[in-house]
Amino acid sequence: MNFTLKVWRQKDRESRGGFVSYTAKDISPDMSFLEMLDAVNQELARKGEDIIAFDHDCREGICGSCGLYINGRAHGNQSGVTTCELRMRHFKDGQEIVVEPWRAKAFPVIKDLVVDRTAFDRIIQAGGYVSVDTGSAPEASTIPIPKEIAEEAMDAAVCIGCGACVAACKNSSAMLFLSAKISQLALLPQGHPERKIRVRNMINQMDKEGFGHCSNTYACEVECPKKISVTHIARLNREFIRAQF
Repeated sequence: MNFTLKVWRQKDRESRGGFVSYTAKDISPDMSFLEMLDAVNQELARKGEDIIAFDHDCREGICGSCGLYINGRAHGNQSGVTTCELRMRHFKDGQEIVVEPWRAKAFPVIKDLVVDRTAFDRIIQAGGYVSVDTGSAPEASTIPIPKEIAEEAMDAAVCIGCGACVAACKNSSAMLFLSAKISQLALLPQGHPERKIRVRNMINQMDKEGFGHCSNTYACEVECPKKISVTHIARLNREFIRAQF
């Protein structure tokens, strides 16, 4: 398979960026999107040209660092997958593919397709710790938790912090990310002691980082690779209102 790539190139966050066209030749349909970029970079390296910078780590859909905006969609045209899980067979032979970094004030470009997502880390840090002593693993039935509550908490905990929700939102809102982090602790008894101060501090930090307000378009839920529901945003709002009283 052969493709024409229009890739955003930007030397650093202070420089002016722009699209540059490349040709990806003899690409296996079983290659992941990142493996295709590796092949393009190998050709650029042979020519002595500056390779395309993009972020990645696990390449297993776990770490959340590989986020790219591909043909106008976060992580590409397949739902429920990260960029590293996206296969080239989902594109047409000869297709033009536009590749961009996340576009958000709170995610400044470091170089090319790599953005600074440490704003998410600071939001997590603002939430602090739980005061429950962990120690060794307790007996599973020590604290009875209804199965449906435990499953909902785990559904929130699968958030990998990739930032697709921010990239998909027209307001660059981080509400889906934040609501998942709030839900996973608010649903479980271990997270209850700090639930009020946690939600206040994390929302204040989110606003400080420059993320926008929820647009209520559900685009974040559609593009989330872990299919996290916007119902968690409703819980976040309830937790915040409860924390004011």
